Amino acid sequence: MTTPPGPPPPGGAAPPPGTVPPGHLGAAVPAVTVPEVPTSEPLPSSDTSIGELVSNITQDFSTLVRQEMDLAKAELTQSVSKASKGAGMFGGAGLAGYFTLLFLSLALWWALGTLIADEDTVPALGWSALIVAAIWAVVAAVLALTGRKEMKEVEGLPLTSQTVKKIPDAVRGQDH
Repeated sequence: MTTPPGPPPPGGAAPPPGTVPPGHLGAAVPAVTVPEVPTSEPLPSSDTSIGELVSNITQDFSTLVRQEMDLAKAELTQSVSKASKGAGMFGGAGLAGYFTLLFLSLALWWALGTLIADEDTVPALGWSALIVAAIWAVVAAVLALTGRKEMKEVEGLPLTSQTVKKIPDAVRGQDH
């Protein structure tokens, strides 16, 4: 562009040749710069070798596997922490419950022995011990079945298993 004819702009000096003064209808529009979006890896150009592409794929796959391992470790640490705290509480409750049941069982054993005794004053402690043992066998069976049911409901690592299933699609370039 050339400088249009006319008086010099206020301030004294004329604009350099080949430019248009600001505010003039023929003024050039300043160039707009688009910010560059950062990417983890530059897109391969047409002159990228197959070796470099394989190297990039291997590196990306290695990163993916490392991230999945980190996720699994985090989930496992969280699960183990909760489980160990709960197990400690159950252990303490179990010990207290054991002593409670021991003394209640001894009292029941003695009471049953007295009730089923013959007309003499000697209690029938043998039979009463078998009755108390049978009661505890039923309680043990119910607790074992309930515990087995609870153990079958343990989820394990739900997020890790969900994301690991997506790896084959991600390797193929599909993001589902």
